[in-house]
Amino acid sequence: MGNLTLIKEFLLLGFGSLHGLQFFLFGTFLGIYVMTLLGNILILTVTSCDRSLQTPMYFFLSNFSFLEIWYTTSITPKMLKTLLSGPEAISFAGCVAQFYFFGSMAVVECFLLAAMSYDRYLAICSPLRYPSLMNFHTCLWLAGGFWLGGFLTPVVTVTMTFQLQFCASNEIDHFFCDLAPVLKLACSDPKEVEKTTFLMASFVTMVPFLLTVASYIKIVVAVLRIPSASGKQRAFSTCSSHLIVVTLYYGTLGTVYAIPTATQATALNKVFSLLYTVITPMVNPIVYSLRNKDVKKAAQRLLSEWMHAMKI
Repeated sequence: MGNLTLIKEFLLLGFGSLHGLQFFLFGTFLGIYVMTLLGNILILTVTSCDRSLQTPMYFFLSNFSFLEIWYTTSITPKMLKTLLSGPEAISFAGCVAQFYFFGSMAVVECFLLAAMSYDRYLAICSPLRYPSLMNFHTCLWLAGGFWLGGFLTPVVTVTMTFQLQFCASNEIDHFFCDLAPVLKLACSDPKEVEKTTFLMASFVTMVPFLLTVASYIKIVVAVLRIPSASGKQRAFSTCSSHLIVVTLYYGTLGTVYAIPTATQATALNKVFSLLYTVITPMVNPIVYSLRNKDVKKAAQRLLSEWMHAMKI
């Protein structure tokens, strides 16, 4: 444990030499970050103010939007600083905190995506039993369990990772404290950490993913049995937004973490990490608002009420 004190802080290298592109990228990513915050705040506001959206489906969506705000906030501000000032120092405790909170949010997101798919499965496949199966108390218990489980799951991985001996370079070749670049700085053998992380990550991602896939298989089977084309279209439209978000999230996350740490190309790792830490959180509220008629109508009603109140 004494060797842990040899490194008091890490240095996030960010994107390295950008040959004059740093200001363009700073403006682009700042714009994306602002759009992410505004989009998710809009969904939170609309779902909480409009009584027609106070249903299990939108309860989980509001949890998801709240999560996305903190998910991207744990990464983006520090990344923006590296774009302006170059390599950015982060304290040992700050790196631990960033690593932990990002991991926690990622786990909660997997759980919430599974819950949202299960909610759609019940609504389409068991419409008569849906109100009793997915009531307010059930939603609260599920959401509470997901948030608690998400914040407890990374504790083992974070503890094991930062108990390694870091006595060589303190330069993290990434824009945040992610597992692979942090382990590359360890002087002690990280194999046990990698094995434990792989097992835990496999469980908290694959189990929700398989539940999501199973839900959608049953949804597709149920929808195909609907005789009318308009009925099929309505059923699929309630799931399409969520299905797009699931595909984006698991697609980008799996691309990075399914590849063994030792064989990951640093530049490619950064690019794919940008997708699931910065780009996807911006796309999600756009998908849920633009492809969802209920959210658009509720947003229009809320905007007209605000405009009317301002005139008064």
